[in-house]
Amino acid sequence: MTILLAGDIGGTKTILRLVNSQPTETPKQLPKQTTLWENSYASQEFPDLVPIVRLFLQEATDKLNTAVTIEKGCFGIAGPVINNTSELTNLSWSLSSDRLARELSIGKVSLINDFAAIGYGVVGLTKDDLSTLQDVPADENAPIAIIGAGTGLGEGYLIPLSDGSYRVCSSEGSHADFPPRSTLEFQLLSYLLETLNIDRVSVERVVSGQGIVSIYQFLRHQDPSQESSYFAPIYQTWERELGKSHKTIDLAAEISKAAHEKLDYLCQQTMKLFVEAYGAEAGNLALKLLPYGGLYVSGGITTKNLSLMKQGNFMKAFLHKGRVSSLLRKIPVHLVLNPKVGLIGAALHAAQL
Repeated sequence: MTILLAGDIGGTKTILRLVNSQPTETPKQLPKQTTLWENSYASQEFPDLVPIVRLFLQEATDKLNTAVTIEKGCFGIAGPVINNTSELTNLSWSLSSDRLARELSIGKVSLINDFAAIGYGVVGLTKDDLSTLQDVPADENAPIAIIGAGTGLGEGYLIPLSDGSYRVCSSEGSHADFPPRSTLEFQLLSYLLETLNIDRVSVERVVSGQGIVSIYQFLRHQDPSQESSYFAPIYQTWERELGKSHKTIDLAAEISKAAHEKLDYLCQQTMKLFVEAYGAEAGNLALKLLPYGGLYVSGGITTKNLSLMKQGNFMKAFLHKGRVSSLLRKIPVHLVLNPKVGLIGAALHAAQL
Protein backbone atom coordinates (compact mmCIF):
# COMPACT_ATOMS: atom_id res chain seq x y z
CA MET A 1 0.00 0.00 0.00
CA THR A 2 1.28 3.45 -0.96
CA ILE A 3 -0.25 6.75 0.15
CA LEU A 4 -0.25 9.30 -2.67
CA LEU A 5 -1.21 12.94 -2.96
CA ALA A 6 -2.78 14.15 -6.21
CA GLY A 7 -3.58 17.76 -7.03
CA ASP A 8 -5.32 19.79 -9.71
CA ILE A 9 -3.94 23.32 -9.35
CA GLY A 10 -5.77 26.17 -11.08
CA GLY A 11 -5.96 29.92 -10.80
CA THR A 12 -9.45 29.74 -9.28
CA LYS A 13 -9.41 26.57 -7.21
CA THR A 14 -7.07 23.85 -6.04
CA ILE A 15 -8.41 20.30 -5.63
CA LEU A 16 -6.42 17.80 -3.57
CA ARG A 17 -6.98 14.07 -3.23
CA LEU A 18 -5.37 11.60 -0.82
CA VAL A 19 -5.15 8.17 -2.41
CA ASN A 20 -4.40 4.63 -1.24
CA SER A 21 -2.67 3.00 -4.20
CA GLN A 22 -2.15 -0.75 -4.45
CA PRO A 23 0.95 -1.94 -6.36
CA THR A 24 0.61 -3.92 -9.57
CA GLU A 25 2.59 -6.85 -10.95
CA THR A 26 3.18 -5.26 -14.37
CA PRO A 27 3.27 -1.68 -15.69
CA LYS A 28 0.39 -2.57 -18.02
CA GLN A 29 -1.94 -3.02 -15.07
CA LEU A 30 -3.42 0.10 -13.53
CA PRO A 31 -3.03 0.30 -9.77
CA LYS A 32 -6.21 0.00 -7.75
CA GLN A 33 -6.61 3.42 -6.15
CA THR A 34 -9.01 4.35 -3.38
CA THR A 35 -9.74 7.95 -2.38
CA LEU A 36 -9.19 8.49 1.34
CA TRP A 37 -9.93 12.22 1.49
CA GLU A 38 -10.58 14.98 -1.01
CA ASN A 39 -11.26 18.70 -0.73
CA SER A 40 -11.07 21.89 -2.79
CA TYR A 41 -9.79 25.34 -1.85
CA ALA A 42 -9.94 28.85 -3.30
CA SER A 43 -6.43 29.28 -4.70
CA GLN A 44 -6.45 33.09 -4.40
CA GLU A 45 -6.90 32.88 -0.62
CA PHE A 46 -3.45 31.31 -0.12
CA PRO A 47 0.06 32.68 -0.78
CA ASP A 48 1.39 29.32 -1.93
CA LEU A 49 0.50 25.66 -2.40
CA VAL A 50 2.29 24.53 0.77
CA PRO A 51 -0.19 26.01 3.28
CA ILE A 52 -3.09 24.49 1.31
CA VAL A 53 -1.53 21.03 1.46
CA ARG A 54 -0.78 21.41 5.18
CA LEU A 55 -4.39 22.38 5.86
CA PHE A 56 -5.58 19.48 3.71
CA LEU A 57 -3.38 16.98 5.57
CA GLN A 58 -4.62 18.23 8.93
CA GLU A 59 -8.19 17.76 7.73
CA ALA A 60 -7.35 14.27 6.48
CA THR A 61 -5.74 13.37 9.81
CA ASP A 62 -8.84 14.51 11.71
CA LYS A 63 -11.15 12.71 9.30
CA LEU A 64 -9.23 9.43 9.24
CA ASN A 65 -8.21 9.50 12.92
CA THR A 66 -4.63 8.68 11.99
CA ALA A 67 -1.47 10.51 10.97
CA VAL A 68 -0.83 10.54 7.23
CA THR A 69 2.57 9.91 5.64
CA ILE A 70 2.72 10.63 1.93
CA GLU A 71 5.25 8.75 -0.15
CA LYS A 72 4.66 10.35 -3.54
CA GLY A 73 2.78 13.33 -4.94
CA CYS A 74 1.87 14.72 -8.33
CA PHE A 75 0.26 18.08 -9.12
CA GLY A 76 -1.33 19.00 -12.44
CA ILE A 77 -0.65 22.70 -13.03
CA ALA A 78 -2.76 25.05 -15.15
CA GLY A 79 0.28 26.58 -16.80
CA PRO A 80 3.67 25.72 -18.28
CA VAL A 81 5.88 23.27 -16.38
CA ILE A 82 9.60 23.23 -17.16
CA ASN A 83 11.99 20.85 -15.35
CA ASN A 84 9.49 20.29 -12.55
CA THR A 85 9.07 24.01 -11.90
CA SER A 86 6.17 26.32 -12.71
CA GLU A 87 5.34 30.00 -12.51
CA LEU A 88 1.54 30.01 -12.42
CA THR A 89 -0.05 32.39 -14.89
CA ASN A 90 -3.01 33.53 -12.77
CA LEU A 91 -1.37 33.25 -9.33
CA SER A 92 1.76 34.71 -7.78
CA TRP A 93 2.95 31.18 -6.98
CA SER A 94 6.37 29.85 -7.92
CA LEU A 95 6.42 26.07 -7.50
CA SER A 96 9.18 23.49 -7.73
CA SER A 97 9.01 19.78 -7.00
CA ASP A 98 12.17 19.88 -4.87
CA ARG A 99 10.82 22.62 -2.59
CA LEU A 100 7.42 20.98 -2.25
CA ALA A 101 8.99 17.61 -1.42
CA ARG A 102 11.25 19.23 1.19
CA GLU A 103 8.69 21.48 2.87
CA LEU A 104 5.90 18.87 2.87
CA SER A 105 8.13 15.89 3.73
CA ILE A 106 7.03 13.91 0.67
CA GLY A 107 9.45 11.37 -0.78
CA LYS A 108 8.92 12.22 -4.45
CA VAL A 109 6.97 15.05 -6.07
CA SER A 110 6.25 15.66 -9.74
CA LEU A 111 4.75 18.74 -11.40
CA ILE A 112 3.05 18.22 -14.76
CA ASN A 113 0.92 20.37 -17.03
CA ASP A 114 -2.81 19.98 -16.39
CA PHE A 115 -3.40 18.64 -19.89
CA ALA A 116 -0.64 16.05 -19.40
CA ALA A 117 -2.53 15.02 -16.25
CA ILE A 118 -5.63 14.50 -18.42
CA GLY A 119 -3.49 12.32 -20.69
CA TYR A 120 -2.52 10.08 -17.78
CA GLY A 121 -6.12 10.12 -16.59
CA VAL A 122 -7.91 8.92 -19.73
CA VAL A 123 -6.43 5.42 -19.40
CA GLY A 124 -7.96 5.21 -15.93
CA LEU A 125 -11.51 6.10 -16.97
CA THR A 126 -14.41 3.64 -16.93
CA LYS A 127 -17.29 3.33 -19.38
CA ASP A 128 -19.41 5.43 -17.02
CA ASP A 129 -16.90 8.27 -17.43
CA LEU A 130 -17.36 8.36 -21.19
CA SER A 131 -19.94 9.04 -23.87
CA THR A 132 -18.87 7.29 -27.05
CA LEU A 133 -19.46 8.98 -30.41
CA GLN A 134 -17.77 6.34 -32.54
CA ASP A 135 -17.84 2.85 -31.06
CA VAL A 136 -15.18 0.76 -32.80
CA PRO A 137 -12.55 -1.59 -31.31
CA ALA A 138 -9.45 0.11 -29.90
CA ASP A 139 -5.95 -1.03 -30.85
CA GLU A 140 -3.96 -1.20 -27.61
CA ASN A 141 -0.69 -0.94 -29.56
CA ALA A 142 -1.68 2.34 -31.25
CA PRO A 143 -1.40 5.93 -29.99
CA ILE A 144 -4.18 7.68 -28.06
CA ALA A 145 -5.08 11.31 -28.82
CA ILE A 146 -6.56 13.87 -26.44
CA ILE A 147 -8.11 17.23 -27.25
CA GLY A 148 -9.97 19.57 -24.95
CA ALA A 149 -11.49 23.02 -25.33
CA GLY A 150 -12.01 25.26 -22.32
CA THR A 151 -10.50 28.67 -21.67
CA GLY A 152 -7.98 27.62 -24.33
CA LEU A 153 -7.48 24.50 -26.43
CA GLY A 154 -5.28 21.62 -25.34
CA GLU A 155 -3.95 18.83 -27.52
CA GLY A 156 -1.72 15.87 -26.73
CA TYR A 157 -1.16 12.18 -27.24
CA LEU A 158 -0.07 8.97 -25.57
CA ILE A 159 2.44 6.51 -27.02
CA PRO A 160 2.22 2.84 -25.94
CA LEU A 161 5.49 1.45 -24.59
CA SER A 162 6.79 -2.09 -24.84
CA ASP A 163 5.95 -2.85 -21.20
CA GLY A 164 2.28 -2.01 -21.75
CA SER A 165 2.35 1.44 -20.13
CA TYR A 166 2.05 4.80 -21.92
CA ARG A 167 4.22 7.84 -22.38
CA VAL A 168 2.24 11.09 -22.35
CA CYS A 169 3.42 13.73 -24.83
CA SER A 170 2.38 17.36 -25.02
CA SER A 171 1.60 19.28 -28.18
CA GLU A 172 1.22 22.89 -29.30
CA GLY A 173 -1.17 21.89 -32.07
CA SER A 174 -3.79 24.37 -30.87
CA HIS A 175 -1.50 27.18 -32.05
CA ALA A 176 -1.44 25.89 -35.63
CA ASP A 177 -3.19 28.03 -38.24
CA PHE A 178 -7.00 27.98 -38.23
CA PRO A 179 -8.04 26.26 -41.50
CA PRO A 180 -11.35 27.65 -42.79
CA ARG A 181 -13.45 25.07 -44.66
CA SER A 182 -16.35 27.14 -46.00
CA THR A 183 -17.21 30.62 -47.21
CA LEU A 184 -18.57 31.46 -43.76
CA GLU A 185 -15.37 30.32 -42.04
CA PHE A 186 -13.25 32.32 -44.51
CA GLN A 187 -15.35 35.36 -43.58
CA LEU A 188 -14.78 34.55 -39.89
CA LEU A 189 -11.04 34.38 -40.51
CA SER A 190 -11.05 37.78 -42.23
CA TYR A 191 -13.16 39.26 -39.42
CA LEU A 192 -10.74 38.05 -36.73
CA LEU A 193 -7.68 39.29 -38.64
CA GLU A 194 -9.21 42.73 -39.01
CA THR A 195 -10.88 43.25 -35.63
CA LEU A 196 -7.99 41.83 -33.61
CA ASN A 197 -5.36 43.53 -35.80
CA ILE A 198 -3.30 40.36 -36.12
CA ASP A 199 -1.57 38.70 -39.08
CA ARG A 200 -2.60 35.09 -38.40
CA VAL A 201 -5.36 33.22 -36.57
CA SER A 202 -4.68 30.07 -34.57
CA VAL A 203 -7.13 27.23 -34.09
CA GLU A 204 -7.35 28.14 -30.40
CA ARG A 205 -8.84 31.55 -31.27
CA VAL A 206 -11.87 29.71 -32.67
CA VAL A 207 -12.02 26.42 -30.74
CA SER A 208 -12.12 27.69 -27.15
CA GLY A 209 -14.34 29.65 -24.79
CA GLN A 210 -13.05 32.89 -26.27
CA GLY A 211 -13.66 31.40 -29.69
CA ILE A 212 -17.36 31.00 -28.87
CA VAL A 213 -17.49 34.71 -28.02
CA SER A 214 -15.61 35.64 -31.21
CA ILE A 215 -17.94 33.57 -33.40
CA TYR A 216 -21.00 35.21 -31.82
CA GLN A 217 -19.54 38.68 -32.35
CA PHE A 218 -18.78 37.81 -35.98
CA LEU A 219 -22.32 36.58 -36.69
CA ARG A 220 -23.82 39.55 -34.82
CA HIS A 221 -21.64 41.91 -36.88
CA GLN A 222 -22.83 40.25 -40.11
CA ASP A 223 -26.50 40.81 -39.33
CA PRO A 224 -27.28 42.83 -36.17
CA SER A 225 -31.02 42.40 -36.80
CA GLN A 226 -30.71 38.73 -35.84
CA GLU A 227 -29.88 39.63 -32.22
CA SER A 228 -32.85 38.67 -30.08
CA SER A 229 -34.52 40.76 -27.39
CA TYR A 230 -33.65 37.92 -25.00
CA PHE A 231 -29.91 38.01 -25.63
CA ALA A 232 -29.33 41.71 -26.36
CA PRO A 233 -29.29 42.82 -22.68
CA ILE A 234 -26.94 39.93 -21.80
CA TYR A 235 -24.48 41.01 -24.48
CA GLN A 236 -24.77 44.69 -23.51
CA THR A 237 -24.03 43.89 -19.86
CA TRP A 238 -21.01 41.86 -20.90
CA GLU A 239 -19.76 44.78 -23.04
CA ARG A 240 -20.15 47.24 -20.14
CA GLU A 241 -18.11 44.97 -17.88
CA LEU A 242 -15.15 44.65 -20.27
CA GLY A 243 -11.98 45.72 -18.51
CA LYS A 244 -13.55 45.58 -15.04
CA SER A 245 -12.30 43.21 -12.37
CA HIS A 246 -15.79 42.18 -11.28
CA LYS A 247 -17.86 40.51 -13.96
CA THR A 248 -21.36 39.08 -13.76
CA ILE A 249 -21.56 37.61 -17.28
CA ASP A 250 -19.66 34.62 -18.68
CA LEU A 251 -20.62 35.29 -22.29
CA ALA A 252 -19.45 31.94 -23.69
CA ALA A 253 -21.52 30.11 -21.07
CA GLU A 254 -24.55 32.29 -21.79
CA ILE A 255 -24.24 31.66 -25.52
CA SER A 256 -24.06 27.88 -25.08
CA LYS A 257 -26.97 27.94 -22.63
CA ALA A 258 -29.16 29.94 -25.02
CA ALA A 259 -28.23 27.60 -27.86
CA HIS A 260 -28.97 24.48 -25.81
CA GLU A 261 -32.37 25.84 -24.75
CA LYS A 262 -33.06 27.18 -28.26
CA LEU A 263 -33.69 30.68 -26.93
CA ASP A 264 -31.65 32.59 -29.50
CA TYR A 265 -30.98 31.98 -33.20
CA LEU A 266 -27.54 33.65 -33.26
CA CYS A 267 -26.42 31.59 -30.28
CA GLN A 268 -27.60 28.41 -31.98
CA GLN A 269 -25.67 29.31 -35.14
CA THR A 270 -22.63 30.22 -33.04
CA MET A 271 -22.52 26.85 -31.34
CA LYS A 272 -23.14 25.02 -34.61
CA LEU A 273 -20.12 26.71 -36.20
CA PHE A 274 -18.07 26.14 -33.04
CA VAL A 275 -18.89 22.43 -32.78
CA GLU A 276 -18.11 21.93 -36.47
CA ALA A 277 -14.73 23.69 -36.11
CA TYR A 278 -14.04 21.59 -32.99
CA GLY A 279 -14.83 18.36 -34.85
CA ALA A 280 -12.73 19.40 -37.83
CA GLU A 281 -9.72 20.11 -35.60
CA ALA A 282 -10.18 16.79 -33.79
CA GLY A 283 -10.14 15.15 -37.21
CA ASN A 284 -6.97 17.02 -38.18
CA LEU A 285 -5.29 15.81 -34.99
CA ALA A 286 -6.46 12.26 -35.71
CA LEU A 287 -5.07 12.35 -39.26
CA LYS A 288 -1.64 13.33 -37.94
CA LEU A 289 -1.53 10.68 -35.20
CA LEU A 290 -3.87 7.89 -36.43
CA PRO A 291 -4.85 7.22 -32.80
CA TYR A 292 -6.49 3.84 -33.21
CA GLY A 293 -6.18 3.50 -29.45
CA GLY A 294 -8.86 6.18 -29.20
CA LEU A 295 -9.45 9.91 -29.37
CA TYR A 296 -10.71 11.50 -26.14
CA VAL A 297 -12.47 14.86 -26.14
CA SER A 298 -12.21 16.51 -22.72
CA GLY A 299 -12.60 19.99 -21.26
CA GLY A 300 -15.33 22.02 -19.62
CA ILE A 301 -17.01 22.97 -22.89
CA THR A 302 -17.54 19.29 -23.69
CA THR A 303 -19.24 18.44 -20.40
CA LYS A 304 -21.41 21.57 -20.49
CA ASN A 305 -22.56 21.03 -24.09
CA LEU A 306 -23.06 17.28 -24.32
CA SER A 307 -26.29 17.45 -26.28
CA LEU A 308 -24.72 19.77 -28.86
CA MET A 309 -21.60 17.60 -29.13
CA LYS A 310 -23.73 14.50 -29.68
CA GLN A 311 -26.11 15.96 -32.30
CA GLY A 312 -23.91 14.86 -35.19
CA ASN A 313 -22.17 18.03 -36.40
CA PHE A 314 -18.99 17.22 -34.46
CA MET A 315 -18.58 13.76 -35.98
CA LYS A 316 -19.66 14.92 -39.43
CA ALA A 317 -16.83 17.48 -39.44
CA PHE A 318 -14.45 14.97 -37.83
CA LEU A 319 -15.00 12.47 -40.65
CA HIS A 320 -15.15 14.99 -43.52
CA LYS A 321 -11.61 14.37 -44.77
CA GLY A 322 -12.10 13.42 -48.40
CA ARG A 323 -10.48 10.25 -49.64
CA VAL A 324 -8.92 9.43 -46.24
CA SER A 325 -12.19 9.69 -44.31
CA SER A 326 -12.32 5.90 -44.10
CA LEU A 327 -9.20 5.92 -41.88
CA LEU A 328 -10.98 8.02 -39.28
CA ARG A 329 -13.93 5.63 -39.16
CA LYS A 330 -11.59 3.13 -37.46
CA ILE A 331 -10.82 5.44 -34.52
CA PRO A 332 -12.83 5.17 -31.28
CA VAL A 333 -14.07 8.65 -30.31
CA HIS A 334 -15.11 9.38 -26.72
CA LEU A 335 -16.39 12.43 -24.86
CA VAL A 336 -14.93 12.59 -21.34
CA LEU A 337 -17.72 13.10 -18.80
CA ASN A 338 -15.62 12.95 -15.63
CA PRO A 339 -14.54 16.52 -14.74
CA LYS A 340 -11.82 15.14 -12.44
CA VAL A 341 -9.94 13.20 -15.11
CA GLY A 342 -6.88 15.37 -14.42
CA LEU A 343 -6.96 14.43 -10.75
CA ILE A 344 -7.19 10.75 -11.69
CA GLY A 345 -4.22 11.23 -13.98
CA ALA A 346 -2.15 12.98 -11.32
CA ALA A 347 -2.76 10.06 -8.93
CA LEU A 348 -1.86 7.47 -11.59
CA HIS A 349 1.30 9.37 -12.52
CA ALA A 350 2.28 9.67 -8.86
CA ALA A 351 2.11 5.89 -8.60
CA GLN A 352 4.63 5.64 -11.45
CA LEU A 353 7.24 7.84 -9.76
